[in-house]
Formats: sequence, structure tokens, C-alpha cells
Amino acid sequence: MHDLLIKNGTVFDGTGSDGKSLDIAIKDGRIAAIGTDLGPAKETLDAKGHIITPGFIDLHTHYDGQVSWDDTLQPSVNHGVTTAVMGNCGVGFAPCRAEDRDKLIRLMEGVEDIPGTALHEGMDWQWESFPEYLDALDAKPRTIDVAAMVPHDPLRVFAMGDRAVFNQPANDSDIALMESLVKEAMDAGAIGISTGRSDFHKSSDGDWTPASEAGKDELEGLARAVAASGHGVLQAVNDFDMVRPGETFDTEFALMEAFFRAGKGRPGSMSLMERDFAPDDWKNIISRTEELNADGLDISFQVAPRAIGAINGLNCTFHPIMAFPSYIRIADKPLAERVEILRDADFKAQLLSETPVQLSGDDSPVPPLVDMMIATFPQLSEKVFPMNRHEGSVDYEPSSEASIAGLARDAGVSVWEMAYDLLLEDDGHALFYFPVYNYTHMNYDNVLTMMRHPKALPGLSDGGAHVGTICDASFPTYLLAHWTRDRLKKGKPGIALSRAVQMLTANAADYLGLSDRGRLAVGQKADLNVINYDDLSLGVPVMVKDLPAGGQRLLQPVTGYVATFVNGERVIANDQVTEARPGRLVRSGV
Repeated sequence: MHDLLIKNGTVFDGTGSDGKSLDIAIKDGRIAAIGTDLGPAKETLDAKGHIITPGFIDLHTHYDGQVSWDDTLQPSVNHGVTTAVMGNCGVGFAPCRAEDRDKLIRLMEGVEDIPGTALHEGMDWQWESFPEYLDALDAKPRTIDVAAMVPHDPLRVFAMGDRAVFNQPANDSDIALMESLVKEAMDAGAIGISTGRSDFHKSSDGDWTPASEAGKDELEGLARAVAASGHGVLQAVNDFDMVRPGETFDTEFALMEAFFRAGKGRPGSMSLMERDFAPDDWKNIISRTEELNADGLDISFQVAPRAIGAINGLNCTFHPIMAFPSYIRIADKPLAERVEILRDADFKAQLLSETPVQLSGDDSPVPPLVDMMIATFPQLSEKVFPMNRHEGSVDYEPSSEASIAGLARDAGVSVWEMAYDLLLEDDGHALFYFPVYNYTHMNYDNVLTMMRHPKALPGLSDGGAHVGTICDASFPTYLLAHWTRDRLKKGKPGIALSRAVQMLTANAADYLGLSDRGRLAVGQKADLNVINYDDLSLGVPVMVKDLPAGGQRLLQPVTGYVATFVNGERVIANDQVTEARPGRLVRSGV
């Protein structure tokens, strides 16, 4: 007798094949049979009218701290994710000596916008080495499986101490130590190595990230260690030529080439997105990478299914009026008090008469990009859109008429006044959406080109990170709902449902070298979703205070997930997290 029988659903098995009407039987956490007339089961789930997919694999999350205290791993579990990869962008918490804990917390707070108070209170630090970190993860059950990259930043701090954060190159002995630490981590089951070279990433003290200071020899040493292990992947985030002096596309791409070549054929991936200030870089990244792949390398692109955007509001990390002197004077007050002050007509007139001041600097965690955005807000407001949570849904591909600038034109007021007034709606809980990347031309034509590339992998959701700025852990849901259904209904090109499922499942599993998941086949782990595809939808994000020490984060309502199973146990029932905690650590190569 089977443990569970899922009947009457349309099965998309992850291979890219069209959906088929089949039943799936599960026993002992594995798929026992697929077909018809599969025999009796202790429990039966009728999936009539729904689709069945393998569990989704999120390649790019930052639950490195949250996993220490949270066994639900929301919001990813709410969006069909059954395996999440942590430690991306080079940031994380292992290896770490006791005296460096605060340093890494400040780094994560600045780079990934996770409250330092929550990290201080929530993390138990049952580790120093990376193998000890994996053991600590392995000891705690959770809703979904997790895998961990070796992050470059803590590795560099562990090997170099304070020299890692003061713009100093690693010497030969530093590199040799890092290599040995990576090999130790890979032997213990790390899924790969990650490095970050983004000019948007700074610590909460305003310092550049340690990994961004790494040179060619150091990057090659990290990749050699992964290659020596015989398993694992290489992951890099790079802005190429955004801000920092001396950087050009060619110099940065040469470093990435050296990094991936030193991996001796190990699979790798780079972030791929369209930036307003370098709108053709994504095309250059593709063409240059295709040349490397033609020469025997295996590099994929981590792409986002929508704009990588910042959510702004008085209760968020950033918003348009935060740099005005009058606002700075009240910024530390509770939201209700700020709203009351901002509603005063004289205060409004005074603030709008001022000029925004610079917030970034050597001792500031605010990236220079934020100053640039505020300074150019009258122009950028063509791409800033109010999110009305009472409308119940979000349009992530809006037109300029719906922007702050468009609304200001209709009302005959300045964009600053329009933004000011809109921020006060809903008692100050109103939100703006600013698509920072992937929306240069106010449409998703280029995003579609990226996603259709044969080496494209869905990624960059940053689940668990930027908790006061973005809510992109919903990427898997958006990929299915928008690109395979809603966009097609509008007569625009999209992606076949079978292909989208394949990208989220089998393609991601193959990239990671995980042969036990990503497909619905006999013997595979019983990680799968039952989805009410017709009703699949996303609501407007809301700010909730559920982190340790009263920290807050954005979560996004979602409907359509009838059931999500991990190792055969139901962790989602009708969009709600259950009490089951079957998730475990995934050890690569072990």
C-alpha cells in the first residue's frame, strides 16, 4: 500500500514534456509509481483541474542567518520551493571565528538588508568551521531542504582577519589557506563557492565587501579547490562597470573568465540583468560567455523573470523623501508619529522647498546608487509605481501612465508632491515599486530574450534578503503565472508552461549535480507541487514584524498552492504552512 496517491492531475514532469493526465504514488518519501490504476494508498489527494510539478529549486537565496532560528523558511516555501541554495553573492556566516561574528553580521546587514538586531538575537553560532556549520544545519528539521555555498567574504575574513576588509590583496599563504578551507568545506558537502563583486554591496559601516577586493590569483585559488573536490558549482555576482574607479567591463570579465577557467570544467553561473546605466552589458555578457562555453566551459546565466526592483515606503529601508533635511530630523520616530508630522501642511511645504542631501559616504551603509536615484527622482519617477494593496494584485509590467510621473502630470503637481502625498496613504503603509534593473525600455522584451537563452537558469530571488526593500522570493510563482499564462492572454509572447517548469526544476537540479530531484520519475524524492494553475496569483507585499528583536520584513500573499510536498510530507496545504518539517541539509558529493 502506498503512503499517498495523487490522482487526476495534469503532470508536468520537469523534462520539458507537455502535461499528461497521470496519477502519482508516493511511499517512504519517494515516488513509487506514475501512471494509472496504481493501487490503494493510505491517503488520496484529488488533483483534478490542477497541475502537478516537481518541487522548485531556488538557486539564489540568503537564508544563511534565518535558517538558524526559522524552521519554516518563509517566504520561499510559500512559492513551491522545496530546495533552497544559500550562501550566494559571497556573503554568509561560515567559516567564522567568534571574534569576527559582529563583522559578518554588519556585512550581511549592509549587503542583504537583514536587520543586524535580528541576526544578533536569532543566530545560535553553533559553529566556527564550515563543516561545523553544515552539521548545525543538518541537526535542525525545517519545511524544505537547504544547500549551502561557501561564501567568499567570511572565507577571506577567516584567512586574512582585518586585512580582508582594508583593500589589501591576499598573499600566497592567504590563498593557500583559503584553498584548504574550501576543499574542507567541499568534502563536508558544500554545494559550491560564491563570490560577489557588486558596487551596490556595502557593509552597514559603509565598507566595500571583502570579496570585491579579491584579485585574479585569489579567485583562481578558490575555483581550483572546487575543481579538486570533483563536485560543486562556481557562482559569481558582478556589476562589471558600475561605479568603482578603474573598473571596466573588460577588466571585470577577464577576472570572471580566470575564475571559471580555473574551475576546470565545473559548472558555473553569473547574474544577468539589464541596467539602465549600461543597457548593453547583458548582451556583452551573453556573447562573451558563449565564446567561453564554445571553448569548453560550462557557464549558465542566473536570470530574473521580472524587474529586480526596490519596494519603497515610509516603513521600508528606502523611500524618495528620506534625504530631505526635514525628514532626516524625524526619521527615527515611530511610523504613526512621522505620518502625523508629514500631514502638517507647513511641514510639507518646508520639506518640498529643500534640496536632498547626500546619504552615502565612507561611514554610511547607504550605497551611492541610492543618492543617485534620489537626485534624479524627477526623471526616475517615470519608472516608480504606487502599489495599492487594496487592489489585491500587482502589475509588474506597468506603463508610464501608472507611474508617479504620470499621475503627477494628470494632477498638475510636481512629482515630489505626488510622491509625498502617496507615501501618506494607508496611514503611511503605502508602497512604491521601482524596477531598478530589467525595465530600461518599460517592457520585458529583453527579459524574455534572457530567459529564452538555453543556458538561462531562474535565479536572483534573494529569498531571505533585502527584507525591507524587495520581496522577490515570489519569482517562481511569477514565472508561472505571468510568463506562461497572463502575458499570453494579453497577446504578448511568453514561455510554454512545460519549459518554465523545466527551468525551475530539472535544469536547476542538473546544474547543481543533484540527481535525486527536479523530475517526477520513479525513485526520485517526493518533492512536488499541486497547483491550482488558473487561480495562481500574487498579492501586494505587506510589512510584517516577525523577525527576532522585533525586526520587520516584506512578505507577499500568494494563492494557488494546493499542496507542496517535501520528502513525501505535506508542508503547504491550501497556501498555508503545515506543521511538517521534513526538510534537511543537502550535502553535495557525499
